[in-house]
Amino acid sequence: MSDIVSRSPPLGADDTPTDAQPRSEAAAVAAHPDDKPRIVIVGGGFGGIAAARALRKSNGEVALIDRRNHHIFQPLLYQVATAVLSPSEVAAPIRQLARKQKNLSVMLAEVTGLDLKFHSVTISGDGIGTRIVPFDYLILAPGMQASYFGHDEFAEYAPSLKTIADGEAIRAKILSAYEKAELTEDPAERARLMTFVLVGAGPTGVELAASIAQMATLTLRSNFRHIDPSKTSILLLDGAKRILPSFAESLSHKAAKRLKQLGVEIRTEAMVEKVDDRGVIIAGKRLESATVLWTAGVAPSPILKLLSAETDRVGRVCVTCSSRYRTTKLCSWSAMLPRWLRAAAHCRGSPRSRSRKAGMWAGSLTRRSEPAARQPAPSATSTKATWPSSARILPFSKRGASG
Repeated sequence: MSDIVSRSPPLGADDTPTDAQPRSEAAAVAAHPDDKPRIVIVGGGFGGIAAARALRKSNGEVALIDRRNHHIFQPLLYQVATAVLSPSEVAAPIRQLARKQKNLSVMLAEVTGLDLKFHSVTISGDGIGTRIVPFDYLILAPGMQASYFGHDEFAEYAPSLKTIADGEAIRAKILSAYEKAELTEDPAERARLMTFVLVGAGPTGVELAASIAQMATLTLRSNFRHIDPSKTSILLLDGAKRILPSFAESLSHKAAKRLKQLGVEIRTEAMVEKVDDRGVIIAGKRLESATVLWTAGVAPSPILKLLSAETDRVGRVCVTCSSRYRTTKLCSWSAMLPRWLRAAAHCRGSPRSRSRKAGMWAGSLTRRSEPAARQPAPSATSTKATWPSSARILPFSKRGASG
């Protein structure tokens, strides 16, 4: 790791470099004994791990940075929230990739700064302080975060589902609601405790609502003496005209039909005005609920704001078909990818915004070299690095990345 991570420059009281030793390229770049390119990947999700594995046969030094030491299989996280799966069944250590990939090192840290001029990222973490990691190439795949559409105060009462900790917290919230309902003698309070409101009818909201319904009618059916879990009220709210608005209308109708069979009440064109400890308010009317869950959308990682690049209205970075930022001198990186990844990254027509959870199309790869006007795209015949023209990437299993 000493070849990749440089020492942090002295910091003043305000955590900025001191005047005696200002930030410079010499301070940002560590001693590098050979001519191997340094590739830094930010994010250990699907995109980051796919990028790391795509580079396993290159002669570059790859560093993968993530603030968690595990990869989460996001499509099954809702089952952790409903006690169907344990956390270990949807998470796998990121570091296990380094067992077979000798050119990969994994860093448990959070990226707090990004300097494209001096080609470095700043990381921090418990016990390591602040360090600077130089790069020749940079891949950003930081993933997404929950979006409350300008009402961040809702987060206190309506947790989202993005991490293992979120899943465990929601599971505890759901199960404790039934335990409290079992003990209370107030019918109104019991009804409130057994009412679950999900705000957002996208894939996560639909899956979570169905899973809660199955938990109530099957898993918990005979577990209580004073309440009947099958009488649980589950409300799925969305501001669109139908659930799963990003899917085909036929699929949306089939999903809605199945949810109604499970006992889920669907309310579309319902805009949430307020969320508090008593429930939600829609169009001036209150829905009493002790458990409100937020499944209503995502926002790009704050790291992308450090690029000062052009973004769309929700903050996604705009890129061209070759994954170049429109306003930044970055090179194309699609030539580095295996054939199937290149096909997935291909787009038609004019530049557009891309931000997919299961890919690194919202990421970027920057090259520390000459200006973009004179800079050739990396290829399998590059003199700086030998990139595989075709590299097979093993699929992910339910438990994470294959070895």
